[in-house]
Amino acid sequence: MPDIKVHHLIYSRSLRILWMLEEMGVDYEIVEYKRDRHFRAPPELEKAHPLGRAPVLEVDGRVLAESGAILEFLADMHPALRPEAGTPEFQDYRFWMHYAEGSLMPPLLVQLIMGQIRDAKVPFFLKPITRSIADNVDAKFTNDQLGRHVHFVDQQLAGHTYFVGNQFTAADIQMVYAVEAVLERSGIGGVDHLAAWHARVASRPAYKRALEKGGPAMPPQ
Repeated sequence: MPDIKVHHLIYSRSLRILWMLEEMGVDYEIVEYKRDRHFRAPPELEKAHPLGRAPVLEVDGRVLAESGAILEFLADMHPALRPEAGTPEFQDYRFWMHYAEGSLMPPLLVQLIMGQIRDAKVPFFLKPITRSIADNVDAKFTNDQLGRHVHFVDQQLAGHTYFVGNQFTAADIQMVYAVEAVLERSGIGGVDHLAAWHARVASRPAYKRALEKGGPAMPPQ
């Protein structure tokens, strides 16, 4: 087996990589990084990759970044965690692998940023202005887009055990970060199928081992 090292940032997407490796049943080393008081990655992570972001994976000295790309690389090493190439199931798998960060995460990120603007410490006479800006962005963009995506994803799981039918794949691992963000946000309804899916995948022994080794992807509220 190759020599595998995960540069793991606490409370980040790098939990996906630990989970994937646990599903594969391979040995690997964890280099752990803690966030600073501003919840930023420490500068030491830049030594692993110039962008200074997690996850970063080293395989026999080769450095890989971006969680989706890393998961696809690992799935090629362990084909049991992806459908056979060229099948309709593989096309579904590829969709969810890209959808997680390309479509579902952007409105969640905007909502998070607007929440920080809304709660920012500013002089009292500016508070109505910052709150109004955040409320307008959420009302005109975020809320509608997020509701549309949440409904779409929840309905996709209405008749399926996992995101690619009844086969657990790396696409489920890729989707978990955004789904956990959705489930933790108050005021988002219509997530019964998402919640049931999350309970299913969170009960997997490999997921539990990843949590024990790396901690949760989402910070405590």
